Amino acid sequence: MTRLKTRIVDLIEAVGPLPVNEYMALCLFDPSDGYYTTREPFGAAGDFVTAPEISQMFGELVAVWLYEAWAGIGRPMPVTIAEIGPGRGTLMKDMLRTLSRLEPALANDAAFAMIETSPRLAEVQKQTLGATPFVIGWHETIDTLPHQPLLIVGNELFDAVPIRQFVRAGAGWRERMIGLDDKGELCFFAGAGSVDPTLLPVDAAEAPQGAIVEIAPARAALMAAIAERISGHGGAGLFLDYGHLQPSVGDTLQALRRHNHEDVLANPGEADLTSHVDFAALAAIVRAHGLDAHLSTQGNFLLGMGILERAGRLGADAGQAARDKIAADVERLAGPQAMGELFKVLAVLPRGVAARLSATTPFATAD
Repeated sequence: MTRLKTRIVDLIEAVGPLPVNEYMALCLFDPSDGYYTTREPFGAAGDFVTAPEISQMFGELVAVWLYEAWAGIGRPMPVTIAEIGPGRGTLMKDMLRTLSRLEPALANDAAFAMIETSPRLAEVQKQTLGATPFVIGWHETIDTLPHQPLLIVGNELFDAVPIRQFVRAGAGWRERMIGLDDKGELCFFAGAGSVDPTLLPVDAAEAPQGAIVEIAPARAALMAAIAERISGHGGAGLFLDYGHLQPSVGDTLQALRRHNHEDVLANPGEADLTSHVDFAALAAIVRAHGLDAHLSTQGNFLLGMGILERAGRLGADAGQAARDKIAADVERLAGPQAMGELFKVLAVLPRGVAARLSATTPFATAD
């Protein structure tokens, strides 16, 4: 039993069952034993590999999109370029290199920011970015960013924000809780809390007994804060994550450890807990703040931004082994059987700006 699991069992014995969102928050962000506060989970030696770690092409194309978005909103200066939930700092490293080549004036004059809640990961990011000539600031929230136009990127950010789950029980939906079974082990059960019917997906009425729906108020609050900042001060945002474009009934809560899935209750604090992102819900929040929200699959986004052309240039003078790896990376990032369909992209822009962006972006012509 992990140390955090022992503490959670003691907590449930003392105060009663926990809703899923509180359990997730403890597992991921507990100051002493939380997953993100006690380890570096990224890469082959960790528990999962993110897109920036697969290939430099990912960060390069995200930087191109940011550059075009900046040009589309009128090239404002000063401007803040920020990454929220920045992992090991690999994405920002690749973006800085690319932006310095695309527009040296932008790279030299922008304020770069990393928004990170984990002191441990912030130290890793500082090591990754230690050789960069650009000044980078670290922030725990967007609230302390300068009050100026903001270009913000979040890759695999929202999937780790805690969710609430509700289970179909009788004619209604009851909050899914985590308690203790007869042997003192953690277990799921339907609690007394209910959900506002207006928050349910359209297919909830036909859902069978035991079906699960997921509601994400913490994600909504984070997206609203970002949209409010962009709406009030100008800017743009790009968010990439695995999820769905339309809300639906289903349990997507999962635990990942050593590149394999495991029981979400098995090892609190030692496995990554995530769930699929409802991109339609995030887009609705963006639009409610007077901004445009454009949705795409990651495959369409990367293909539209020119990943095949970039791969060709990288492989032009490389050996066969290097070309094979580049081709495999493209397939992994953009292929329909890999991340290309599972991962979605949300672009946030002031109304009307998308039409002025380069035709290399899929958001220039359609949602």
